[in-house]
Amino acid sequence: MWNTVALRSLGRLHPNATPPQLPRLQTLNHVFERKYKDLCHSKLPALVLQNQGLKRTRDMLCCRLVSNKAKYRRCAKTYPVLDGRILSVYRHVFEENLRNSEAVIKRYSELLETVSKGGGENAILRHTQRNKKLFVRERLKLLLDDESFLELSPLAGLEMPYGDVPAAGCLTGIGKICGVWCVFMANDATVKGGTIYPIGVKKQLRAQEIAMQNRLLSVYLVDSGGAFLPLQSELFPDKSHGGRLFYNEAIMSAMRIPQVAVVCGSCVAGGAYVPTMAEEAVIIDKIGTLFLAGPPLVKAATGEYVSPEDLGGAKLHSEVSGCSDHFASSEKEAYECIRNVISTLNYDPLPEQVIEHDSPLYSSDELLGLAPRDYRCSLPVKLILSRLMDGSRFQEFKANYGTTLVTGFGHVQGHLVGIVANNGELTHDASLKGSHFVQLCSQRSIPILFFQNTAPHTAEPTSISQAEAHSNRLKAQASMMAAVACAAVPKITIVVGGCYGSESYVMCGRSFSPNFLFLWPNARVALVDSRHFSTVPQAGDNDCTGDELELKHLKEKLEEESSAFYSSARLWDDGVILPQNTRKVIAQCLEIVEQQKYGVVSPCQYPVIRM
Repeated sequence: MWNTVALRSLGRLHPNATPPQLPRLQTLNHVFERKYKDLCHSKLPALVLQNQGLKRTRDMLCCRLVSNKAKYRRCAKTYPVLDGRILSVYRHVFEENLRNSEAVIKRYSELLETVSKGGGENAILRHTQRNKKLFVRERLKLLLDDESFLELSPLAGLEMPYGDVPAAGCLTGIGKICGVWCVFMANDATVKGGTIYPIGVKKQLRAQEIAMQNRLLSVYLVDSGGAFLPLQSELFPDKSHGGRLFYNEAIMSAMRIPQVAVVCGSCVAGGAYVPTMAEEAVIIDKIGTLFLAGPPLVKAATGEYVSPEDLGGAKLHSEVSGCSDHFASSEKEAYECIRNVISTLNYDPLPEQVIEHDSPLYSSDELLGLAPRDYRCSLPVKLILSRLMDGSRFQEFKANYGTTLVTGFGHVQGHLVGIVANNGELTHDASLKGSHFVQLCSQRSIPILFFQNTAPHTAEPTSISQAEAHSNRLKAQASMMAAVACAAVPKITIVVGGCYGSESYVMCGRSFSPNFLFLWPNARVALVDSRHFSTVPQAGDNDCTGDELELKHLKEKLEEESSAFYSSARLWDDGVILPQNTRKVIAQCLEIVEQQKYGVVSPCQYPVIRM
C-alpha cells in the first residue's frame, strides 16, 4: 500500500527537500495517522495484526497518539484561571450595558423574523403552490445533514437605497453534507422573483471568497431570474460585479475545490452560467429551466412561441445539450443525488472524535452586560474572555507590558487559539506586543481570535514631545498591521464594541481579510464616533449657524450609518451574532478552517472544462 520512499518521507523530512513538497508530505502524514489510528482501535485479535506485519507500528503509533493527547489536555488544564467576577464598582456600568443589549437584541430579533419570511407570505404561497417548488429553507433541510449550520449575513439587503431585499435574495452559509463542511449559495425566488440585485452579487462573491480561503467545497442551488436591469451599472461592468462569480468558479475548480449545482428553478441570462461551470449539475424535471433568453424574448425577436420546457427544460439539457449531468424527477431526488455526488468527491470528512473540554466557569448570559453601550462603558476585556475560554483558563503573554492590549493562548471547545483583545487605546507598547504575539502564532500555526473594541478617537498632540510619542505609536501600529496582514494562519474577528478608525485595521478589520468577521448587536462601525463630536444644536434652535447645522446633519448621518445592522445589511461583516452564542460560533469556525488539513490536494492546476 505504501512504498518505501513515501513511508520514509513521512517519518523524517530530507534536509534537501524543497518547500513545495511540504504541503503534500503534511497531507500524506495526516492520511497515514488516520489509517493507522483506525487500526489502533480495530477489534481484530493482536495475532492477526501481527501476521500482517503491523503490530509493532500499531503499538508505537497508538502509544504516541494517546500520550500526546493526554499531555495536551494536562497542559491546557494548567493554564491560569481568569477571575471573571464582576466587581461592585463595575455594577452600574454592567446594568447600563445590559439594558442597551436587551434593546438592540429585540431589534435584531425583529429583523431576523422579517428575513425568515423571504419575499413575504403571498410570495411564498405563489412559489410553493402555483409554481410547485420548495421554499429555500425547506430545500436546505433536504440538502444538509441534520445538524445546525452557520448562516452568513442573514441581514444583508435590508433598507438599501433601492429598497428591502431580504437576505439579499439568496441564502449563504456553511453546513455539513455527508459529514463534510460545505459552502452553500441558494437563491430565494420569493424575493423579487429571484432577480439579482447588487447586494446579492456581493453576498455570493463573499461566499465564494470564504470557500476559496478555507478550501470548502461549494453547492449552488440556482433559481434565478437574472439581473435587475435598472441597476445593471452596479452589477455588470466592474471587476467585482456579476462576472466575477463565473471567474471564481473556474479558479476554484483549478484549485481543486469541488463545486456542484442544482437547477431548481429558472436560470436565465447570467444565472445560466453557474450550473454550466460547476463540475456536476442536477436539473429538476418540470421546474428547472436553463437558457440565456427566455420564451418572451424569443417571441419578441422571432414572433415564435416556444415553451420553457422545449427551450431549456430538464429533458433537453439532460438528453440533448449535455448542460446537465443528472436528471431528477423531484426536488427530493435532486438533493439525494447531490449528496451522492458529494460522497464521490474523495473528500474525507473530519475525524469523528470528541475533543474533551471544560465549560467556562462563568455564565455566557453575563456577556450581555459586558457588551459596551459605547467606548466609555467598556469593562476589562478579561471578563469577556473568562466567559469564552475552556475552563476560563488563559495563558497570558506579556501580562505586564502594553496592558491596553491583552494577548495570550486559550482553548475554545478544545481548539487552541491565540487571543488578541483590545483593553484600551492601542499604545506604542501595546502595538509592539501585538506584533510580537501575532508573529508567534504565525510561526506556530495557531489560529488567532481578535476581539475588537477600538478607541473612537485619539487626542491630538499639543507639544513636540507628544508629537514624537504620537509618531512612535504610528510606527508601532504599522509594525503590528504588517504582522497581521502577513500572518499565514486562520484569523477570526469579533467586534464586541467599537470598530473605529485605523486601529480597526490593526485589529484585523474587514480590509485585512479575516477568515470570518462577526459583530455583536451593540457594535458600532465608523471612521469616527458621532457621540464624541462637539455639542450640536438641538431641534428648534433658531440661532444655528450654517456650520453647526452641517455638523448636526453629519452627526445624525454617522449615528445611523454606524450601527451593526447598517453594517451587516451592506456585507461589511459576515453577520451579527448574539454575545451568548459567540463561543459556539467561534468553535464552528475553527472546525471549518481545520477541515482543509484533511483534504487531499492534487497537483493539477487546470479547471474541469465541460463539453
